[in-house]
Amino acid sequence: MSFRFFCVAVGLTTILTTAGCFKTKPHNRISKSGKKRVRIALILDRGGKNDNSFNESAYRGAIKAKHDLGIYLKYVEAPNILAYESMQRALAQRHFGLIIAIGFGQAGGLEHVAKEFPKQHFAIVDGEVNLPNVKSILFEEQEGSYLVGALASRMSKTHIIGFIGGMDIPLIRRFQMGYVAGAHKYSKKTKVLSEYIGMTSDAWTNPSRAKEIALSLYSKGADIIFVAAGESSTGVFDAAVEAHRLAIGCDSDQDWMKPGYILTSLVKHVDTAVYAAIKQQKNGKFKGGIEHWGLKNGGIDFALDQYNKNLIDQKSIAYLNRLKREIISGKIVVPDYYKMSHR
Repeated sequence: MSFRFFCVAVGLTTILTTAGCFKTKPHNRISKSGKKRVRIALILDRGGKNDNSFNESAYRGAIKAKHDLGIYLKYVEAPNILAYESMQRALAQRHFGLIIAIGFGQAGGLEHVAKEFPKQHFAIVDGEVNLPNVKSILFEEQEGSYLVGALASRMSKTHIIGFIGGMDIPLIRRFQMGYVAGAHKYSKKTKVLSEYIGMTSDAWTNPSRAKEIALSLYSKGADIIFVAAGESSTGVFDAAVEAHRLAIGCDSDQDWMKPGYILTSLVKHVDTAVYAAIKQQKNGKFKGGIEHWGLKNGGIDFALDQYNKNLIDQKSIAYLNRLKREIISGKIVVPDYYKMSHR
């Protein structure tokens, strides 16, 4: 297939996809009570709302806002990375009150579209767009990674633990750096084996490759693996069951997916941040700029529930809570890949 034909095919796919998604009229929706409803659009990253991870959390927050706040919600799932900008523009042309882009990959397109529609409000999760009409929602991933790294180091019987990232990008390097720092906080003797699934966006949707890597790390002695790889994470969970080892989930609470094999999950409360952004829009309090979510304001945490309560002893929970307090107070400064790499 020639490059020109490929581009035309992708363009047609994008147009057909967006045409099917955007039948909404440009005016505000009217509720049964006769009141105009705030119209919110959500553009999900690759993997979609059923990835049991990052996108699913964003979608959950938007659905909660729909039920609690009475908004009108339109969500779309990008078929490929080339569709981001066209979807953003199509929604902006339909005058949604707030358009929320999920994922760092949407930042480039959003910068163009937000400049074209300066009166339109936008938000982006895990990306930074420095324009007055864009709210950039960023998480302190390194803080939560530090906690689960310390837990993995404490719970490991082999003193070897693993990390598997999805796409090799600064954001995931941030997870890795925090994880390693937390592991060495508990014991400098703990060895951390790290691997990445790939260099393209396909890394987020390749569970078979993730499973292959996980089995390799388990065979090298790792007994706990932390995975930050979107939909691909399910492959690591399958490997944990097969190898009778443990895994640590990411973004959403994934403990339920393989009870007894997922030690905990680093939870990024994308749902909470998305809900808050929608509520601000509804109340007329939208504000552009960077918004940080970490341990201090409940944006980041580790999961503890009925699915993993028998895996973590009370002394370990108390230890993690102490580390959490020390990070919040500033006593512990978690290394940040963003600052180290001068992004």
